[in-house]
Amino acid sequence: MLAPDVRFEGFTTTDWVRVLSLFQPRLTTGEARDPERPQGGVIAVVEGKKLKKLLHTKVGRLRIDEAQRDWPLSAHGLAVRHHASWAAILSWGVLEDIMDRFALRVRRGDDITQQTIALLQVAREEALAGRIDLWPGRMRGVPIPPASVVTSTLDSVCRPGKTMVVGLFEADELWTCFAMRRSAAGFDLLLGPDEVRTDMGLLAGDWRRDYRHLTHTIEHRAGPLSLGCFTEVSTFRSLLVDPSPGAWARAVAVRDLILSPVPPALTIPLGIDAGRLAVSAMKRLSERVDALGLLAPMVRSVLGPPSDNGDGLFAFHPLELLRRLLSRER
Repeated sequence: MLAPDVRFEGFTTTDWVRVLSLFQPRLTTGEARDPERPQGGVIAVVEGKKLKKLLHTKVGRLRIDEAQRDWPLSAHGLAVRHHASWAAILSWGVLEDIMDRFALRVRRGDDITQQTIALLQVAREEALAGRIDLWPGRMRGVPIPPASVVTSTLDSVCRPGKTMVVGLFEADELWTCFAMRRSAAGFDLLLGPDEVRTDMGLLAGDWRRDYRHLTHTIEHRAGPLSLGCFTEVSTFRSLLVDPSPGAWARAVAVRDLILSPVPPALTIPLGIDAGRLAVSAMKRLSERVDALGLLAPMVRSVLGPPSDNGDGLFAFHPLELLRRLLSRER
């Protein structure tokens, strides 16, 4: 996915912090910080039914003798006991076994995508064997695609020689942006906002017009765009974790989110998102006007069973996958 000679340009420390903050798990109702909210994680290493190591990421080492009295616990129970937001229970030696099995599967010439997928597959096999217990299991049930699917998906969204960009605005100024240019060897340039702001020149104060200046600047520095996503940072944060059907499609329709250009492949998940909105609206309408439930079978026969899965290109709904990954829902 990343080229061997990938370059990172235009990122200050503040820019990096801003970009990383976008992908921190948050509540679906907003980021109202609760001081009593569980924080940090707990990692336990066990051998059989005996607890060998216990570590909290915020506190440090924990007393094993006290925890052993309540053992065994699930990862969920371990997180609750120590007031943590996540927990992992690892069997003794499982990490060494993962690396040994990973070394047997990779081949000379495998790129970072193939190596990452191989490592994830080995780790999932160990989890299914009961040697790893993670909570919360946000990615449980999500298939691991083969490297060929990842490559073909990237080709449909951003072919070699093209660039993808996300631009976020706040108070009518460019808050941050990150552009990724793809070559035949992978993404060879990750461009940040530090130098872009200067080249954009004077802004009009309306991000729905100013995004065009960002588009021209990125194309001048990195090449033609295959995908551009532009919105306000608050809208982007809320969409990442919004569980309501059609949230992304609705934002595009009312121009709270501008996609320009948009590759044909992305119209599939956006269309599915809009379809979820239509199904949800039809269901609510039938419940209001049909107290006896006489129309429910007719609605189901017309709309069919609702599904959150993707179609065609994707093996799953990518927008739902992103929401599950970043939401603090259990």
